Amino acid sequence: QVQLVESGGGLVQAGGSLRLSCVCSGRSLSMYRMGWFRQAPGKEREFVATINRSGGRTYYADAVKGRFTISRDNAKNTMYLQMNSLKPEDTAVYYCAADGGLRWGITTTEFDYWGQGTQVTVSS
Repeated sequence: QVQLVESGGGLVQAGGSLRLSCVCSGRSLSMYRMGWFRQAPGKEREFVATINRSGGRTYYADAVKGRFTISRDNAKNTMYLQMNSLKPEDTAVYYCAADGGLRWGITTTEFDYWGQGTQVTVSS
């Protein structure tokens, strides 16, 4: 059974930075394509970024492109999301997710395992 645990969220002023971490236990992180999603109050969960198993391929939502960077360290079973130039509209609960299939989509249905989420709040 795969377990994902996010950390690193918090309160930050607009223009600031945060780094989120997602630790995978139960199985090796290297077995999974990984992704970050977010959900703001009253809104649907939306795609943020994804990274392939080796870390050599990434893809970002337009809203975060150029500001966020997804990365992974398979030896540490950990994935990261570096978030710079944060905006109030980035406020949301951020979730990490793992995809055990050979897929490259960005919908929630393509991910098999989810963490509990970490709150990110950006003040103006």
